[in-house]
Amino acid sequence: MNPSRFAPTRTDEMREQFGERLREMVNLAPYTSARIGGMADYVLIAKSAKELQEMAQQLWDMDMNFRILGGGSNVLISDRGVRGVVILNQARQVKFDETGPVVRAESGASLGSVSRRTVDRDWLGLEWAGTIPGTIGGAVVGNAGAHGGDIASSLELAVILQQNQEPESWPVERLGYGYRDSALKRMPGSFVVLEATFRLKAADTSLAKAKLGEFTAYRQRTQPSGASWGSMFKNPAEKFAGKLIDAAGLKGLQIGGARVSPVIEAPVGVVA
Repeated sequence: MNPSRFAPTRTDEMREQFGERLREMVNLAPYTSARIGGMADYVLIAKSAKELQEMAQQLWDMDMNFRILGGGSNVLISDRGVRGVVILNQARQVKFDETGPVVRAESGASLGSVSRRTVDRDWLGLEWAGTIPGTIGGAVVGNAGAHGGDIASSLELAVILQQNQEPESWPVERLGYGYRDSALKRMPGSFVVLEATFRLKAADTSLAKAKLGEFTAYRQRTQPSGASWGSMFKNPAEKFAGKLIDAAGLKGLQIGGARVSPVIEAPVGVVA
């Protein structure tokens, strides 16, 4: 086990601040889709948005470097590990406004799960996300999307925490969304997404379910099962990443325990 680079006084400070909640020298591989990666010096687990907020503020006050890890579906962790603190975001509360098609979800909630639950209510707006791994927080930062839909199309607001400030509701316009891009993505390390509110549309009975079924079948046909990063590349302007990888003869290429998907129709995924 590789020792932390931090001085014993820093570790003592962390132990005093967080007590039994603090875990030391934690293997991060099980917390990622790729199932690879080294140790984190320290790990904290946030079970609610309030707990996530408190932990982030405490770490900022301590001038302690930290990162948020949600579903781990769009991240590669070095075998050398992560210095500082990793907060595992398990804030997963979801609330539905039964008087209208509105859902509010904490940032650690599964995007795919939230999508499927809205479809069960015959709500349209997130059905494209039913098979996408990862969390609400990561999706808000990266403007996740598929099948012609994206977060920007249905997000009403996100609650953002910044250092030495109270949580603030950012309307979708303030998030500066573009293709797989946002204002948040351009300011790494300076914020935490606490929760998000989506305003959807009531659909005719079974329409949302039919769309989800279509998208699920497409994923099963075009992407491998098992441990997979899925479709992880941004498409260049007027081109498709999958076609470019295919044209370069890279489908099926394997290095070590990772390979580019050999599935012919795949929009390019990587199988661990």
